Amino acid sequence: MEPFYYIFWVSLFLLVYPYLVYPALLRALARWFPANRRLPEIAGELPGVTLIISAYNEEKVIARKLQNALELDYPAEKLDILVISDASSDRTDAIVQEWQERHPNLRLLRQNARNGKTAGLNQGVRTAKGEVVVFSDANAMYRKNALRELVKYFAAPRVGYVVGAALYNRGDASEATESEGMYWDMELTLKELESRFYSVVGGDGAIYAIRKELYWNLDPDDINDFVNPLQIVAKGYRGIFNPGAICFEDAAEAFGKEFRRKRRIVNRSWRAVRKYLGWFQPLRQGRFLFALFSHKVIRWLNLLFLGLMLLSSGLIALFSPHWFYLLSFAGLLFTMLLAGAGASLDRRGKAIPKLLYLPYYYYLVNLAALLGIWDDFRGEKYAVWEHVREA
Repeated sequence: MEPFYYIFWVSLFLLVYPYLVYPALLRALARWFPANRRLPEIAGELPGVTLIISAYNEEKVIARKLQNALELDYPAEKLDILVISDASSDRTDAIVQEWQERHPNLRLLRQNARNGKTAGLNQGVRTAKGEVVVFSDANAMYRKNALRELVKYFAAPRVGYVVGAALYNRGDASEATESEGMYWDMELTLKELESRFYSVVGGDGAIYAIRKELYWNLDPDDINDFVNPLQIVAKGYRGIFNPGAICFEDAAEAFGKEFRRKRRIVNRSWRAVRKYLGWFQPLRQGRFLFALFSHKVIRWLNLLFLGLMLLSSGLIALFSPHWFYLLSFAGLLFTMLLAGAGASLDRRGKAIPKLLYLPYYYYLVNLAALLGIWDDFRGEKYAVWEHVREA
């Protein structure tokens, strides 16, 4: 039975490590061994910025997004706004063209076939007029000072990208939105600590900026806001999180949509790690690799560790009864029952109490992550998709 004890304790450690151990360890490391005490900020002339807005069938929000972009506190002569439409079949393109007639710094780039967001960004960055490129989604509404906050740390020559804080609108929030919102609050804390320690892991498709010369053409199935930051850090630059650069967007309204989104994201992110890990030098970028595996890779395997814990604790309790392992086995089964009850209510469209939707969300997203990895082993790739908001 001895191997099962090892399996149980290793699985337990890896299960709690990303949520309890890593944040505490990262907080200590960021305090004791910060990458910098204070970053220089742009004091003189602001750089030219191209704001790239990715859109697919966004007729309900695109006008509001354009209004938001044009009202940003940034010199108009320095701001180039580019909407990339991935073969939208609604009135998205027509609305952008109407606005384009009145605003010379607004452009539309349409892909005539649905090639996906990344393929559109490859084209868009090539035509970008600014030396800084800011990536955004059609439903991400920026605070007026967001662009100034995003660009100010490019005064530091080794800062390659800057990530802003995408906050969720929580008015009339569903259980899925509340669950994702709590998860995202923890993510923002980790981004800030990683930024202080060395480099934030990954970007955010809603609000992040890069130096234009640090964009390399990506494969259509690459996830741009994860792959491009990997490439930038591997080339010797850092990514900074600036909580002062804020946008607001809606989370998925339903658990099913969140499940599909997570599965797709982890599928593409897992493949990115496999594909680009060889670009890194452990002695040079060891801090970043530590954060990458602690923050992302170990967490994607959570459900595997849960399964190993359930199996090992059950076998230990069966053949060598001990209250701790028996309690662990029973506790895991109980959380699964709670998640199953939440899933049952969700399928029937019923309200889900917090006691149920938190374990339901936890198991749902971790199942999505494991299936995303499994999809990669099956050769499944995602280049195009429907957004998680209501059509």
